Amino acid sequence: MEKILGLDLGSRTCGIAMSDALGMLAHGVETYRFEENNYKDAAKHIQQIVEEHHIHTIVLGLPKHMNGDLGERAQISMAFKQRLEKMMDVEVVLVDERLTTVMAQNQLIFADVSRKKRKKVIDKMAAVQILQGYLDGQRR
Repeated sequence: MEKILGLDLGSRTCGIAMSDALGMLAHGVETYRFEENNYKDAAKHIQQIVEEHHIHTIVLGLPKHMNGDLGERAQISMAFKQRLEKMMDVEVVLVDERLTTVMAQNQLIFADVSRKKRKKVIDKMAAVQILQGYLDGQRR
């Protein structure tokens, strides 16, 4: 099996997670920071990771409103999906990311991580939540 990349895209950061080779466990890679709304740079950075690790599947969080509607952030994620698929030979799967940041925040609080440290890793942890949810769903 191949490694899968998980992404939590924000306006200035992109949390990045990667699966193990068996596709069972997600682990955090980094929180990539870029100039606000400069998704071109973010895509180039992701392209480097895809090429380095021979990734064929990317799981991208799709931020829906709690009622299921798609807002501006969701539109940005869908455009980012298209950008990635045009730049490289990958399949980008959009998955509902509602509450992933809350779950990641709760995990970090439970682990007694300071607020300052939580801010640095929250996007990476949200990417782990997104990817792990996808991996768990694939095994059913």
